[in-house]
Amino acid sequence: MPSGRPEISALDFLPRDHHLSSLRKAAKDCQGCDLYRNATQTVFGEGSPSPIVMFIGEQPGDQEDLAGHPFVGPAGRLLDACMEEAGIDRKAAYVTNAVKHFKWEPRGKRRIHKKPSMREIAACRPWLTAEIEAVKPRLIVCLGATAAQSLLGGAFRVTKDRGKVMDVAGYPPVVATVHPSSILRAQTEEDRERERRLFIADLVSVARHL
Repeated sequence: MPSGRPEISALDFLPRDHHLSSLRKAAKDCQGCDLYRNATQTVFGEGSPSPIVMFIGEQPGDQEDLAGHPFVGPAGRLLDACMEEAGIDRKAAYVTNAVKHFKWEPRGKRRIHKKPSMREIAACRPWLTAEIEAVKPRLIVCLGATAAQSLLGGAFRVTKDRGKVMDVAGYPPVVATVHPSSILRAQTEEDRERERRLFIADLVSVARHL
Protein backbone atom coordinates (compact mmCIF):
# COMPACT_ATOMS: atom_id res chain seq x y z
CA MET A 1 0.00 0.00 0.00
CA PRO A 2 1.39 3.43 -0.90
CA SER A 3 2.48 5.50 2.10
CA GLY A 4 0.41 8.51 3.11
CA ARG A 5 -2.95 6.81 2.53
CA PRO A 6 -4.30 5.29 5.79
CA GLU A 7 -6.82 2.95 4.16
CA ILE A 8 -6.60 0.75 1.12
CA SER A 9 -9.10 0.85 -1.71
CA ALA A 10 -9.41 -0.46 -5.23
CA LEU A 11 -6.82 2.14 -6.23
CA ASP A 12 -4.17 -0.14 -4.74
CA PHE A 13 -5.17 -2.93 -7.15
CA LEU A 14 -5.96 -1.03 -10.35
CA PRO A 15 -3.61 -1.92 -13.22
CA ARG A 16 -1.75 0.75 -15.16
CA ASP A 17 -3.47 -0.45 -18.32
CA HIS A 18 -7.15 0.49 -18.08
CA HIS A 19 -8.36 -1.63 -20.95
CA LEU A 20 -11.44 -3.61 -19.97
CA SER A 21 -9.68 -6.99 -20.12
CA SER A 22 -6.87 -5.74 -17.87
CA LEU A 23 -9.33 -4.28 -15.38
CA ARG A 24 -11.35 -7.49 -15.23
CA LYS A 25 -8.23 -9.59 -14.64
CA ALA A 26 -6.87 -7.29 -11.92
CA ALA A 27 -10.24 -7.05 -10.15
CA LYS A 28 -10.12 -10.79 -9.41
CA ASP A 29 -7.46 -10.12 -6.77
CA CYS A 30 -8.98 -6.96 -5.27
CA GLN A 31 -8.87 -6.70 -1.49
CA GLY A 32 -9.69 -3.02 -1.38
CA CYS A 33 -12.28 -3.55 1.36
CA ASP A 34 -13.22 -6.45 3.62
CA LEU A 35 -16.09 -7.70 1.46
CA TYR A 36 -13.77 -10.01 -0.48
CA ARG A 37 -13.33 -12.15 2.66
CA ASN A 38 -16.85 -13.61 2.59
CA ALA A 39 -17.53 -13.44 -1.14
CA THR A 40 -16.95 -16.36 -3.47
CA GLN A 41 -15.32 -14.16 -6.09
CA THR A 42 -15.19 -10.73 -7.68
CA VAL A 43 -18.10 -10.11 -10.04
CA PHE A 44 -16.96 -7.64 -12.69
CA GLY A 45 -19.10 -5.99 -15.35
CA GLU A 46 -19.93 -7.65 -18.66
CA GLY A 47 -21.46 -6.77 -22.00
CA SER A 48 -20.67 -4.78 -25.09
CA PRO A 49 -17.16 -3.24 -25.00
CA SER A 50 -18.63 -0.16 -26.73
CA PRO A 51 -22.14 0.07 -25.29
CA ILE A 52 -24.80 2.61 -26.04
CA VAL A 53 -25.97 2.27 -22.43
CA MET A 54 -24.34 1.13 -19.20
CA PHE A 55 -26.50 -0.22 -16.36
CA ILE A 56 -25.09 0.06 -12.84
CA GLY A 57 -26.63 -1.89 -9.96
CA GLU A 58 -25.75 -2.05 -6.29
CA GLN A 59 -23.79 -5.28 -5.85
CA PRO A 60 -23.86 -8.90 -7.05
CA GLY A 61 -26.43 -11.13 -5.40
CA ASP A 62 -26.19 -14.72 -4.25
CA GLN A 63 -26.50 -16.26 -7.73
CA GLU A 64 -24.12 -13.72 -9.26
CA ASP A 65 -21.55 -14.39 -6.54
CA LEU A 66 -21.63 -18.12 -7.28
CA ALA A 67 -21.67 -17.75 -11.07
CA GLY A 68 -19.16 -14.89 -11.31
CA HIS A 69 -21.40 -12.95 -13.72
CA PRO A 70 -23.58 -9.85 -13.08
CA PHE A 71 -27.38 -9.82 -13.34
CA VAL A 72 -27.92 -13.56 -13.88
CA GLY A 73 -30.45 -14.00 -11.05
CA PRO A 74 -34.16 -13.13 -10.88
CA ALA A 75 -33.52 -9.36 -10.93
CA GLY A 76 -31.27 -9.75 -13.97
CA ARG A 77 -33.86 -11.77 -15.84
CA LEU A 78 -36.48 -9.12 -15.06
CA LEU A 79 -34.10 -6.40 -16.28
CA ASP A 80 -33.58 -8.29 -19.55
CA ALA A 81 -37.34 -8.67 -20.09
CA CYS A 82 -38.05 -5.00 -19.34
CA MET A 83 -35.20 -3.84 -21.59
CA GLU A 84 -36.64 -5.87 -24.44
CA GLU A 85 -40.11 -4.44 -23.87
CA ALA A 86 -38.67 -0.91 -23.80
CA GLY A 87 -36.81 -1.48 -27.07
CA ILE A 88 -33.25 -1.51 -25.68
CA ASP A 89 -30.92 -4.05 -27.30
CA ARG A 90 -29.39 -6.13 -24.50
CA LYS A 91 -26.40 -6.94 -26.72
CA ALA A 92 -25.64 -3.23 -27.01
CA ALA A 93 -25.57 -2.75 -23.23
CA TYR A 94 -22.98 -3.19 -20.48
CA VAL A 95 -24.05 -4.22 -16.96
CA THR A 96 -22.06 -3.86 -13.76
CA ASN A 97 -22.38 -2.96 -10.09
CA ALA A 98 -21.12 -0.18 -7.85
CA VAL A 99 -19.67 -2.85 -5.52
CA LYS A 100 -17.97 -5.93 -6.97
CA HIS A 101 -18.30 -8.35 -4.05
CA PHE A 102 -21.46 -9.85 -2.53
CA LYS A 103 -22.17 -8.53 0.97
CA TRP A 104 -24.41 -10.87 2.91
CA GLU A 105 -25.47 -12.13 6.30
CA PRO A 106 -26.51 -15.70 7.18
CA ARG A 107 -30.13 -16.59 7.80
CA GLY A 108 -30.33 -20.28 8.40
CA LYS A 109 -28.73 -21.91 5.37
CA ARG A 110 -29.41 -18.87 3.18
CA ARG A 111 -27.17 -15.92 2.39
CA ILE A 112 -29.22 -12.74 2.62
CA HIS A 113 -28.26 -9.52 0.84
CA LYS A 114 -26.90 -6.78 3.11
CA LYS A 115 -26.60 -3.20 1.91
CA PRO A 116 -22.99 -2.08 1.43
CA SER A 117 -21.79 0.87 3.47
CA MET A 118 -20.76 4.19 1.96
CA ARG A 119 -17.18 3.34 2.95
CA GLU A 120 -17.35 0.10 0.97
CA ILE A 121 -18.94 1.87 -1.99
CA ALA A 122 -16.19 4.51 -1.92
CA ALA A 123 -13.47 1.85 -1.68
CA CYS A 124 -14.84 0.15 -4.81
CA ARG A 125 -15.53 3.31 -6.81
CA PRO A 126 -12.17 3.28 -8.67
CA TRP A 127 -13.27 0.09 -10.46
CA LEU A 128 -16.52 1.71 -11.54
CA THR A 129 -14.78 4.89 -12.67
CA ALA A 130 -12.26 2.86 -14.66
CA GLU A 131 -15.05 0.79 -16.25
CA ILE A 132 -16.87 3.93 -17.39
CA GLU A 133 -13.66 5.33 -18.84
CA ALA A 134 -12.91 2.04 -20.62
CA VAL A 135 -16.30 1.36 -22.23
CA LYS A 136 -17.33 4.99 -22.83
CA PRO A 137 -21.13 4.49 -22.78
CA ARG A 138 -23.37 7.07 -24.39
CA LEU A 139 -25.65 7.00 -21.34
CA ILE A 140 -25.56 5.53 -17.82
CA VAL A 141 -28.58 4.08 -16.02
CA CYS A 142 -28.23 3.78 -12.25
CA LEU A 143 -30.42 1.02 -10.83
CA GLY A 144 -31.35 1.85 -7.25
CA ALA A 145 -30.15 4.28 -4.59
CA THR A 146 -26.70 2.80 -3.99
CA ALA A 147 -25.68 3.04 -7.65
CA ALA A 148 -27.19 6.51 -8.01
CA GLN A 149 -25.53 7.86 -4.89
CA SER A 150 -22.20 6.37 -5.95
CA LEU A 151 -22.20 8.72 -8.95
CA LEU A 152 -24.53 11.52 -7.88
CA GLY A 153 -23.73 11.91 -4.18
CA GLY A 154 -25.29 10.72 -0.93
CA ALA A 155 -28.09 13.30 -0.99
CA PHE A 156 -29.56 12.02 -4.26
CA ARG A 157 -33.02 10.43 -4.01
CA VAL A 158 -34.24 8.11 -6.74
CA THR A 159 -37.86 8.64 -5.71
CA LYS A 160 -37.54 12.36 -6.45
CA ASP A 161 -35.69 12.35 -9.77
CA ARG A 162 -36.17 8.89 -11.28
CA GLY A 163 -36.35 8.71 -15.05
CA LYS A 164 -34.79 12.13 -15.62
CA VAL A 165 -31.78 12.52 -17.90
CA MET A 166 -29.16 14.41 -15.89
CA ASP A 167 -25.89 16.00 -16.94
CA VAL A 168 -23.14 15.11 -14.48
CA ALA A 169 -19.63 16.54 -14.70
CA GLY A 170 -17.13 13.93 -15.83
CA TYR A 171 -19.74 11.42 -16.99
CA PRO A 172 -22.06 10.87 -19.93
CA PRO A 173 -25.74 11.66 -19.26
CA VAL A 174 -27.10 9.73 -16.26
CA VAL A 175 -30.60 8.38 -15.57
CA ALA A 176 -31.57 6.92 -12.20
CA THR A 177 -34.40 4.48 -11.60
CA VAL A 178 -35.25 1.68 -9.20
CA HIS A 179 -33.40 -1.63 -9.02
CA PRO A 180 -35.37 -4.55 -10.53
CA SER A 181 -35.05 -6.41 -7.22
CA SER A 182 -37.31 -3.80 -5.60
CA ILE A 183 -40.06 -4.79 -8.06
CA LEU A 184 -39.68 -8.43 -7.10
CA ARG A 185 -40.00 -7.51 -3.41
CA ALA A 186 -43.37 -5.78 -3.88
CA GLN A 187 -45.95 -7.46 -1.65
CA THR A 188 -48.77 -8.08 -4.10
CA GLU A 189 -49.02 -9.06 -7.75
CA GLU A 190 -50.83 -5.78 -8.40
CA ASP A 191 -47.98 -3.82 -6.80
CA ARG A 192 -45.38 -5.75 -8.77
CA GLU A 193 -47.15 -5.10 -12.06
CA ARG A 194 -47.53 -1.39 -11.30
CA GLU A 195 -43.85 -1.05 -10.37
CA ARG A 196 -42.86 -3.03 -13.44
CA ARG A 197 -44.80 -0.68 -15.73
CA LEU A 198 -43.18 2.36 -14.09
CA PHE A 199 -39.76 0.80 -14.53
CA ILE A 200 -40.42 0.09 -18.20
CA ALA A 201 -41.57 3.70 -18.63
CA ASP A 202 -38.19 4.85 -17.30
CA LEU A 203 -36.42 2.53 -19.74
CA VAL A 204 -38.55 3.83 -22.62
CA SER A 205 -37.31 7.34 -21.75
CA VAL A 206 -33.77 5.96 -21.90
CA ALA A 207 -34.44 4.37 -25.30
CA ARG A 208 -35.83 7.66 -26.64
CA HIS A 209 -32.76 9.55 -25.48
CA LEU A 210 -30.52 7.03 -27.18
